[in-house]
Amino acid sequence: MELAPDEFETLVLRPAPRQLVVTISRPHRRNSINSTLIRELGAALDLAEKSPDCRTVVLEGAPGVFCTGMDFEEVAAHAGAQAAETIRLSEYLALLKRFTLSPKVIVSRLDGKVIAGGIGLVAASDLVLSTERSEFSLSEALWGLLPCCVLPFLIRRTGFQKAYFMTLTTRTLSAAEANAIHLVDELTNNLEESLRKLTLRLNLLEERTIADMKRYFHELNGIRPETEKAAITEISRLAGQELVQRNINNYVTRGTFPWERSQ
Repeated sequence: MELAPDEFETLVLRPAPRQLVVTISRPHRRNSINSTLIRELGAALDLAEKSPDCRTVVLEGAPGVFCTGMDFEEVAAHAGAQAAETIRLSEYLALLKRFTLSPKVIVSRLDGKVIAGGIGLVAASDLVLSTERSEFSLSEALWGLLPCCVLPFLIRRTGFQKAYFMTLTTRTLSAAEANAIHLVDELTNNLEESLRKLTLRLNLLEERTIADMKRYFHELNGIRPETEKAAITEISRLAGQELVQRNINNYVTRGTFPWERSQ
């Protein structure tokens, strides 16, 4: 997808010296992830990777909300279209994997809620800066789902047990707790200053070195094809279940959450 910076629907792109700042901009849908957002994040990476002067891609949301996961309105609209849903999930997983292999450094800059699929974007990033007010939760199990595409990248960052804890309890973690389990790399009260100091160091590296580093780390602890296949197979199976589709439809049409249903 060849797009100029002012042609994106779901993102705002701001080129800066040695970096591209990418802001998720779907405030009416709480910065949730739809098919267009997945494709446009790929297109933003295309632009960055074609620029020899760009070293860092900074991903952020509006203050208060980074990303709240998959757009349930789009999911409900395609209920029953299993092939379309599988393609969308595969594109999301491929985007996360691309984060880990891109020759550009992907930095997530957080100042708000990070939920479900939004945690996948964070976990797949190279570096994560956050303010104290950010919150993190994997809410999928409450809907009868599992964060299948997120978990390979989250486990890579936090280890198995912490990822399992987040999945099982669905509990919201504070920024300090996320920092303690290495989902966040640095807590800061000044995101701009922290990013400035960080990029001063990153700009000393050659792009070739960054690409080699990420490729080698992928060999040491990367996401394997069999893991990708298992993730897509399982999330597609779960998303097709009647209970899950009912939970999502009730939320979209009535605004009710699964835990609010009559006992």
